[in-house]
Amino acid sequence: MSMLTDITKRKEAEEAMALIEIARKQEIHHRIKNNLQVISSLLDLQAEQFNNRECIKDSEVLEAFKESQNRVISMALIHEELHKGEGFETLNFSSYVKELVDNLLLTYRLGNNNINLNVDLDQNVFLDMYTAVPLGIIINELVSNSLKHAFPDRNDGEIRINLRKEEGNTNFVLTVSDNGVGIPEDLDIENLESLGLQLVTTLVDQLDGELELKRDNGTEFTLRFTVTGKSDQASAP
Repeated sequence: MSMLTDITKRKEAEEAMALIEIARKQEIHHRIKNNLQVISSLLDLQAEQFNNRECIKDSEVLEAFKESQNRVISMALIHEELHKGEGFETLNFSSYVKELVDNLLLTYRLGNNNINLNVDLDQNVFLDMYTAVPLGIIINELVSNSLKHAFPDRNDGEIRINLRKEEGNTNFVLTVSDNGVGIPEDLDIENLESLGLQLVTTLVDQLDGELELKRDNGTEFTLRFTVTGKSDQASAP
């Protein structure tokens, strides 16, 4: 009887410790998300200050603040998804991408522009933050680039995001494309001055991925990468 009591007490103690750990991780993600949102708000306030100065109003300074704000938001959304999850180790990346692109559309869609964003993702793709953060920023940069530059003389167009897991392994293929003007053939994305595309190539290397660019009928970036460890352990069809 004493042995059964000891086992019961040990199991109760383990369950209590597990609950404490879950609460601790939840609080960490909540605090990080809130801190990132504060940074985003500070960037917004600083941009508003510059916006009231005629000499800066239409300069690249405001664009830089907007881009930085979107990068911060992309990371804050990841911690929001981790906070909502049950395990706090992985997040539903499919759900995250939808929130991310909605924010980008609100940021860049101006006037009567009818730019459609077609998101086609495998459902319930779960990734840990070490994969999700760089991948989320890559999507942020590529979609932002299309929204800003792909349709200069048009009020309509389409941007497509496709994420697929290759059958039977841990390889993924991400495609971000548009039917806009395309990137000129003489531009080498490895040597561009654009901070956004420099960031993309750096993060692709961080993921040990391969990036391919096609310039037919618009622009198409294809990223192939492999997840390891806890990433994708909870993926479901």
